[in-house]
Amino acid sequence: MNERTARDVVLMRAIETADTKREILTEDDRVYASRSARELAHWQAAEGKSEPRLDHFLGQRAELILKRLAERTPAFAAFRQRRSLLPVLAVLLPIVGFVAGAGLDRIGNPHRVDLLSAPLLAILAWNLLVYLALIVWALVPSKRTGWASPQLLRRLSVGKAALPRKLPAPLAAGIAQYFTDWSALTAKLTHLRLGRTIHLAAAAFALGAIASLYARGVLTQYAAGWESTFLDAQQVHTLLSFLFAPALAVFPLQGFTLADVQLLRFVQEPSPAGGARWVHLYAATLFLLVVLPRLMLAIVSGLRARRLAHRLPLDLGQPYYRLLADRVGASGPAVLRVIPYSFTVDEPRHKGLAAVAAMVLGEQAQLMLRPSSPYGEEPKDALRDARLDDADVAITAVLFNLTATPERENHGAFLEYLARNTPRGIAVLLDESGLVERGAVDARLVERVALWHQFCQYHHIQATVVDLLHPERHPLDLGSGLPVSGAA
Repeated sequence: MNERTARDVVLMRAIETADTKREILTEDDRVYASRSARELAHWQAAEGKSEPRLDHFLGQRAELILKRLAERTPAFAAFRQRRSLLPVLAVLLPIVGFVAGAGLDRIGNPHRVDLLSAPLLAILAWNLLVYLALIVWALVPSKRTGWASPQLLRRLSVGKAALPRKLPAPLAAGIAQYFTDWSALTAKLTHLRLGRTIHLAAAAFALGAIASLYARGVLTQYAAGWESTFLDAQQVHTLLSFLFAPALAVFPLQGFTLADVQLLRFVQEPSPAGGARWVHLYAATLFLLVVLPRLMLAIVSGLRARRLAHRLPLDLGQPYYRLLADRVGASGPAVLRVIPYSFTVDEPRHKGLAAVAAMVLGEQAQLMLRPSSPYGEEPKDALRDARLDDADVAITAVLFNLTATPERENHGAFLEYLARNTPRGIAVLLDESGLVERGAVDARLVERVALWHQFCQYHHIQATVVDLLHPERHPLDLGSGLPVSGAA
């Protein structure tokens, strides 16, 4: 799915999920959008002589829904026109870099070429350090997106976080959720684009410095030389030989000897002879060690960003999308996998779990009930035969009995293990049927539910209360009624 379509689909999902009471999108709106999008998807498939594609259906449906919302709410229409800051930075930063590089010679003496020029040596040293950091970063894989902070990537991805005014509450909640979902989905893409911009700015900075050297050389006469408190001519010659070796190897430039370096010491009378030679050497070195590598890195980042923008890894196996896929006939039944913890599920409760699966994944949903994990057993051992990354499973849910008291070293360890190893995240089901059967009064039930909610929130996971003997007591919304936490 390309970036534009994915943005609309993610926004549509956030709004529909937040609008649980159908305040801004009626059921008729949703049915109309689904029917029209399905017809368009089938028409496109017929044109291409292929099967209907889910991404076409989702894209058409999102466009219809968002267009309708924009017609009803002008503030939302204005929000859809909002663009991120990254395209502006992509143009502005290289320009600023070139201007800053062109003004670099103002720091030093504009009438001489210093063989040990601190600003030019600093440019080279900084860029070599960046290359080293990039190599180390490539050799040490990490889930993080590099030096850019999540806050910076979020700001560049979705712009300012302030919500538009005069929005209905469900629409505002949906947009707020979109900010989170979209910035997480595009973090790598934003990082690649930011990297491309930074590399271009660095190349422009070096080009500015080169242009400044030549421009000033046209208008003034450089006096080449060097001076140092601690280095003698032999050491300076060794340093310059190492520094200019790439330029002398690639370009037909005039080299230098130890005698040349010794004659250029500024303690003697400065001589204008040879100034152009050192300008050429510095310009060629900056081109080879800064401009060329930075442009290559920018091209690589740009190509990777372009490829990623055409195929954003939107997980269409999530319950919301699987439910919509059923409507277009582009997917099989969705699977709800339930992992009970120290909880033996009898036949009536098994039927209750099947009803829960139908509530959140549709009538064709399938239930995959695993054997109960024993209390106190190491999660790794209890789940050693479970494929937690199974692509056919839409939702993985842990089932706890509300009669139990949550314990960090047992229930908590189990949750954290699952959250770490389940790419699509996990849901938590809290079954109250056993506690109700024991005759628990409302106050005790509320107290126990609050205790479990607090426990799950501590582990950054949302919990959902169900009654497996009477599922109708806690109706769940199709596609969005079972919160999933910790999705990768």
